Amino acid sequence: MRRTEKDSLGSVEVPASAYYGVQTQRAVANFPISGWPMPSRLIHAMGRIKRAAAQTNLELRLLDKKRAAAIIAAAGEVADGKLDAEFPVDIFQTGSGTSTNMNANEVIARRANEILGGKRGGKSPVHPNDHVNRCQSSNDVIPTAIHIAVIEGIQADLIPALQQLQDALARKARQFDDIVKIGRTHLQDATPVRLGQEFGGYAAQMEHGIGRARRAIEVLRELPLGGTAVGSGLNAHPDFARKTIARLGAKLSEARNHFEAASARDACVEASGQVKAIAVSLAKIANDIRLLGSGPRCGLGELKLPAVQPGSSIMPGKVNPVIAESAIQVCLWVIGADATITLCGLQSFLELNVAMPLMGAQLIESVELLAAAARNFADNCVAGLEADRDRCESLVVRSLAMCTPLAPVIGYDKAAALAKKAYETGKTIREIAAAETGLSQAELDKLFDLSSVTKPGIRGKPGE
Repeated sequence: MRRTEKDSLGSVEVPASAYYGVQTQRAVANFPISGWPMPSRLIHAMGRIKRAAAQTNLELRLLDKKRAAAIIAAAGEVADGKLDAEFPVDIFQTGSGTSTNMNANEVIARRANEILGGKRGGKSPVHPNDHVNRCQSSNDVIPTAIHIAVIEGIQADLIPALQQLQDALARKARQFDDIVKIGRTHLQDATPVRLGQEFGGYAAQMEHGIGRARRAIEVLRELPLGGTAVGSGLNAHPDFARKTIARLGAKLSEARNHFEAASARDACVEASGQVKAIAVSLAKIANDIRLLGSGPRCGLGELKLPAVQPGSSIMPGKVNPVIAESAIQVCLWVIGADATITLCGLQSFLELNVAMPLMGAQLIESVELLAAAARNFADNCVAGLEADRDRCESLVVRSLAMCTPLAPVIGYDKAAALAKKAYETGKTIREIAAAETGLSQAELDKLFDLSSVTKPGIRGKPGE
């Protein structure tokens, strides 16, 4: 069953059961690109904006009580996700997001009319443009919805997930704090560290990540709402933006300059950069953990990763670091999305950015994917990590980097010569040092004490 609707371009057939109308149906026909609708989080933010706008328009006497109440109720259903199926417009649509704004206007108007006892397909008594969109433009509503949706995603999903991962890493840092292992720079042996120190560094990365997420929120708090088409605020009541934004959140504010807020999406680009930095941190941690767990017999083998699934269709018994690999792939996706968002930012020409739907979809998705990956990595990898203490400490003893605490005592060149001889003979640095330096066993014990070589300080008396 279909119904016929008209707009300024003519007549269009619309599914009879749909709340959306002619402009949404045109967009569905015009953009058969990906089959990916706009993120539900953005649609819910649109519902919140339209609800707050109707409340403000009622207060400003720009809407009567009957229409306002129906719009508020219908917009609330959009905000609550009850009408998600009514938003079919593809991400790859008009660059201003007008199709999605009109999709929201039509759905809310038709649902409002139904609430008032009218038909689902009518434009009376509530009109999509004249009433639902009053004091608004796609050009200020869509970026406002993007900001609100991203803020919500960071607050509700990303920051809690990063905190969960930070806590898991910090617990491992405490658990592993007395295990001494070899450090590595350039993938070559370096001076020893405690495994707990390594994990403390990872936990600090996530702590910084939480700070970056909060900074992303800060740059998004200014909202473009009220600028209407080009930033001038034409057809909007002077008090509309301030009053509506106050209803959307206490810490949100009206843009200080509506012409900047209309013509550029720099805040989204900056927020994406912060999210990308978090992804880089997570990828580093996941890569380190899978390297430290490589083996189990022919790799580094300092960590034992949880075995969560068989790793090969041909090699029996093989287990792979799949949770780490999953997290890394999410990070690569987010880093790529940041490049896309940056390029979307470059699509700001004169008074309007014309890549907002893609920018918003990518940024919202990046936040949600990164949060899910961090939670999964914390629960299914980090929480179950075990250390191989014997393996860690045996590699320290054999490492040529153990010549480093000798250098202040016998000099750099002599220590380097000892390292070369140890490598050629297969002996440990301590064995060579005992034979050739004249240092006593007590002095060697002090120099090579594993608990002290991971701390600041010079272990022996410096030579001349």
